[in-house]
Amino acid sequence: MKTHAVRAHASVEDLAREDQLAWRLAQVAVDPVAVDADVAEMIGNRVIDNAAVAAASLRRSPVANARAQALAHPYRPGAGVFGAGADVRVSPEWAAWANGVAVRELDFHDTFLAADYSHPGDNVPPVLAVAQHRGLDGRDLVRGIATGYEIQVALVRGICLHEHRIDHIAHLGPSAAAGVGTLLGLDAATVYQAVGQALHTTTTTRQSRKGAISSWKAYAPAFAGKIAVEAVDRAMRGEGAPSPVYEGEDGVIARLLGGPDARYEVPLPEAGEPKRAILDTYTKEHSAEYQSQALIDLARRLAPRIGDLSKVAEVVIRTSHHTHNVIGTGANDPQKTDPGASRETLDHSILYIFAVALEDRDWHHERSYTPERAHRESTVALWHKVRTVEDPEWTDRYHDPDPDRRAFGGRVEVTLEDGSRVVDEIAVADAHPKGARPFAREQYIEKFRRLAEGVVDASEQDRFLDLACRVDRLDADEVRRLHLAAPAGALTAPIRGGLF
Repeated sequence: MKTHAVRAHASVEDLAREDQLAWRLAQVAVDPVAVDADVAEMIGNRVIDNAAVAAASLRRSPVANARAQALAHPYRPGAGVFGAGADVRVSPEWAAWANGVAVRELDFHDTFLAADYSHPGDNVPPVLAVAQHRGLDGRDLVRGIATGYEIQVALVRGICLHEHRIDHIAHLGPSAAAGVGTLLGLDAATVYQAVGQALHTTTTTRQSRKGAISSWKAYAPAFAGKIAVEAVDRAMRGEGAPSPVYEGEDGVIARLLGGPDARYEVPLPEAGEPKRAILDTYTKEHSAEYQSQALIDLARRLAPRIGDLSKVAEVVIRTSHHTHNVIGTGANDPQKTDPGASRETLDHSILYIFAVALEDRDWHHERSYTPERAHRESTVALWHKVRTVEDPEWTDRYHDPDPDRRAFGGRVEVTLEDGSRVVDEIAVADAHPKGARPFAREQYIEKFRRLAEGVVDASEQDRFLDLACRVDRLDADEVRRLHLAAPAGALTAPIRGGLF
């Protein structure tokens, strides 16, 4: 790996294209290096994971609305839409949109946390949609996905967006555009322009994950994927992007991030170095924001030791800066303690999540979020006794460069009414590669079966898994069939008419 120093430049400095971060990302995208076997296997796992969480969300209104929008844009050859029939094809940018919303709706697929946050599996829908549209095979598909992961992980390692209240999709637009560029075998100059366009048009504020969180939380990454496809199309036609998009005098760094004096370091593979970043990412066992994963596991472990939860006086979660400020008390969001809050808001409230996990000793992607569950009197009472505190030790471990010490959990101190305490801590989620029950192919398939049950027929599940488990060896026709169809009439959801 080579670390690239990135800063803002005055226009008079005339920063050469070859010294710009967007060009260096493009160079990674066009490197013809082969995909390692273990990386290809993990890509298959994440294709399965995306399909699992998409299947579980197909009846939800945001997903149904996105699907309706996509189906209003039929196109041949086109790409498939999760839930629609196998013969249905839409324009690839709209397939990326609909499938991206389905994947993100439940906040239940993979994650990478470093200087910033990300869900790198969001790269898969746009890359897959273009692969299906252009009739490309599994080898091309895997190469494109590997690039998407590599670039998003690199940007997340090097550039913090959250500090400046910029939403994490600003790293997704460039990574998805680069992934599509790899898939199509484009030259560096074209990928460079596509990356710049995608960044410029997907840099948005973080209000989508703040306060009263709406369904746009799921739509935002799908928007970045759709924009990335369109950016590649424009770049292929010879249209350019703002330049230098990161380093310019009025560019992203100078005006939206750290300012003219800021310095960032982005690690990227050198020419000929395999793209292995996907192996540093991890998926979720529970449908909730990633920083709650380990704490859900800890709540399930603590509950039997506490006994009567009505005797709890206070629960203090000592954790990292990010956890405290994004999903904890430090966010200063009153909605995080409101029983009438949206599912999307509760998903970003460790105060709610920890209380429910203590009571139920479980977590479910639907039952744990129902209004009835959120309004339960005992839950509300316990919920309002939970608070988070930033602990410098956990903040340091969150950013520790040593993967054996890096941690996304915390220490929980439960004080009972009689003054006794129950204390425990957890570093990483059980499903994390360093956790108690790391996810492997078997666990990805189990998750898929559990979430697809009752939505997708068993025979359709079998057909999809057969393809996903050998994704790097699929021919072009099989890539086009890398899709989940629901039985006719199975996807009933309340939707309203729009423009299309």
